[in-house]
Amino acid sequence: MTEARDVVVGVDAGSTKTIALVVSREGRVVGAARGGRSNLYLSREEASAAVEAAVTNALGEARRTDRDLAAIALSATGADWPEDFTVLRAHLAARWPDARHVVVNDAVGALEATGARGPAVMVACGTGAGTAARGLDGTVWHSSFWQEPQGAEELGRLALKAVYRAALGVDAPTRLTNRVLSTFDLPSVEALLHAFTRREQSLSPRVGHLARILLDVAAEGDETAWRLVDRHGEALARYAAASARQVGLADGFALFMAGGVMRHPSRLLSDRLEEHARRLAPNITAHLSPHEPVMGAVRLALRAVGADEDACERRTPSLPEHLYLT
Repeated sequence: MTEARDVVVGVDAGSTKTIALVVSREGRVVGAARGGRSNLYLSREEASAAVEAAVTNALGEARRTDRDLAAIALSATGADWPEDFTVLRAHLAARWPDARHVVVNDAVGALEATGARGPAVMVACGTGAGTAARGLDGTVWHSSFWQEPQGAEELGRLALKAVYRAALGVDAPTRLTNRVLSTFDLPSVEALLHAFTRREQSLSPRVGHLARILLDVAAEGDETAWRLVDRHGEALARYAAASARQVGLADGFALFMAGGVMRHPSRLLSDRLEEHARRLAPNITAHLSPHEPVMGAVRLALRAVGADEDACERRTPSLPEHLYLT
């Protein structure tokens, strides 16, 4: 490897989108691109293609080629079990054989993005959710398939169920009903249920976009929606505490939150998560992550070549919002 290899690439590969940033050794973002979903558990071929396309397009924007690439770090949904890391590293090595390679679970990448050095826990809540923790001795653990409370898709399903229950009188009426019906342009809850459950399903089973509606309505004071968000915040807090215990932490750590769901303007979910987390660990400090998860991959790539990973935080301008919107 020679000094001619003057850039690194950080990739955040998720179940909705893939983001690649090309960064100079001095920490300047010189190229960026967004691609399709990349989840090894959904499609190995699709995941590989999405990463390759995002990296290639980002390098193109930076007016660089593979020959300029010193390191690539991949923070990936689907990097869960040892065999997953083997597959992902093999793909990087085959596609970019002369670069250094780093692969981490996406929750670990989100934790790295914070720049925190000491004991910390990250709750990343986007399309799905994951938790990562780092102990006093540097040990890192991620929740992977242990994680039960999820992200936008689960919140969307909870919103639908609340609408169905309200229509039957099982639960009280909720403003979610009109908002959800309006979203799908349907005349009744029965029509909504039919559209999702008919043999020839007419609506996509992916309902993550309803998470924003749930959070909007909860922030307006709807009791049903607020209760759903509160319970979800409690569940995420319990898994944050469990993750902390896996690395020997009981209290006094930094709790970070990141991901598209946590960016909702109301901050209701993050506030409820924080309140429940403080009941379990009163001495934590709680923060919304200052950086997008892809910055964790950038830090790891800079670290792999011995560059100053903090330089990227100092030099990086605000990046286009379209890269991150889900």
